[in-house]
Amino acid sequence: MKIGLKWIVSFSVIVLVAIGGLFWNPAAPVANTGEFLSEDNIVGADVAWILAAAGLVLLMTPGLSFFYGGMVGKKNVISTMLQSFIALGVISIVWVVVGFSLSFGESLGFNLNGKHYGIIGNPFTYLFFSGVGNLPHKMMASTIPFVLFALFQMKFAVITPAIITGSFAERVRFISYLLFIILFCIFIYTPLCHMVWHPDGLLNTYFGVKDFAGGTVVHMSAGFAALAGALVLGNRKNPHHEPSNIPYVLLGTGMLWFGWFGFNAGSALSASASAATAFGTTTIASASAMMTWIFFDRINGRSVSALGACIGAVVGLVAITPGCGFVSIQESLFIGFITAIVSNIMVNWKALKKIDDTLDVFACHGVGGIMGMILTAIFARGENASLLHGGIDVFLHHMAALVLVSVFTFFGSLVLYKITDSIITLRVSEESENKGLDLSQHQESFN
Repeated sequence: MKIGLKWIVSFSVIVLVAIGGLFWNPAAPVANTGEFLSEDNIVGADVAWILAAAGLVLLMTPGLSFFYGGMVGKKNVISTMLQSFIALGVISIVWVVVGFSLSFGESLGFNLNGKHYGIIGNPFTYLFFSGVGNLPHKMMASTIPFVLFALFQMKFAVITPAIITGSFAERVRFISYLLFIILFCIFIYTPLCHMVWHPDGLLNTYFGVKDFAGGTVVHMSAGFAALAGALVLGNRKNPHHEPSNIPYVLLGTGMLWFGWFGFNAGSALSASASAATAFGTTTIASASAMMTWIFFDRINGRSVSALGACIGAVVGLVAITPGCGFVSIQESLFIGFITAIVSNIMVNWKALKKIDDTLDVFACHGVGGIMGMILTAIFARGENASLLHGGIDVFLHHMAALVLVSVFTFFGSLVLYKITDSIITLRVSEESENKGLDLSQHQESFN
C-alpha cells in the first residue's frame, strides 16, 4: 500500500508533540502566583458533579456521530460518524498542548481607560498543561481542582468542530478535515472562548455577554463555520439522499439530550441551585421545541416524523444553552417554542436550500445559537439585567456582540478553509464521491 507524504508528515507531528510533552518542564510554581487557592477550598460535592458532567459532555460527541450518521446516505455513514468521533482524539491533544492555554491563559489584548480587554490567552501560560494541577483557581473555578476545570472545558472544544461536519458531509477528504479542525480550534474556538469565558475577555468585560454554557462559543461558531464550509466545498453531485438509519438518529438524540445536562448544568461549575435551574430549563426548552417542530410541520402539510422530532429537540437544546442558568422554566418553554418555529422556517427556506448544507447545521445550530443569544438578552435575570428587566444596554451589547461573533467566525472560517485547501485539497474526487466516503476514504462499508 502506498503511503502519502501528508500521512507521514502528520504522524511525525504527533510523534514530536508526544516527545515534546515529556521534555517540557511542568513544574511551574503555581501555588505562588496568587491565582490559586489552597486545597481546603475544594468542595467534594462540586468535584463529584463536575466529574460526572465532564463525562456527560464527552458522551455528546459519540451521540452526535449517531445523530449525523443516521441522517446521511448509506455510503457515507462510517465516514460521517468518524468525523465526529475523531475529534475526541485530535482536539484533546491540541487542547493539552496549547488550546487550554490559548483559551484560559494569561490574557493578551489591549488596555482602554485603565481596563484590560483580552483577545486570546498566552500560549505559554499552560503549555502542555504546565501548571494545571489540583489547586482551585481563584477566578475561574474556586471549588474544584484546576485540572478538572481544564478537562471539563476540553469536552466543549471537542464537540464544536464535530458539529460543523454535518454541513460538508459526503464530500470532504478526511486528512483535510483533520487539518481544518486543528486550525479551527486554534484560531477560531480558542480566541472566542477566551473573549467570552475568561474573566478578562473582551466579550465578557466590555460587552457583558451572557453565555452560560456555550451558545456563542460553541453553537454560533460551529453554525457559521458550517455555512462557510458548505459554500467553499460547493454542492454535492447528488444532493438528494434518504437517511440511512432513523433509529441511529433517535439514539443520537437521546445521547445528546442526556449529555446536555452535563453541558448546561455542569457549566455552573458547582452542585448548586444554578445547576438545578440549568438542568430544568434544558429539558423543558428541548421538550417544547420538539413538540412545536412536529406540530408546525403538520400545520404546513408535512408528516409528523421521527427525524423532525429529533431535530426539534436538538434545536431546543441549542437555543437554551446560553441562557439556561439565567432564565426561568416558564421562559425556557417559550424559548424552545419560538426557536423551533424560526429554525423550522430556515430549514425549509428555499433560498437557504440552494446552499448544500447537508444536514442543515447552520439552520439548526447557527440560527439556534443566534436565537438563544437574542432571547437570553431579553429574558436573563441576575447581574446586568436583560431587556425584560430594564437592561437596554445589555440587549444592545448582545446585539453588537452577535454581529462581531458572526463576522469573526464566518470570515475567519472561510480563510481557514482556503488555507486548508491550499495545503491539502478539501474535496474528494467525483469518483470518490460517487463511490461513497466509507469505501473511498476508509475502505469500510456499512451493512
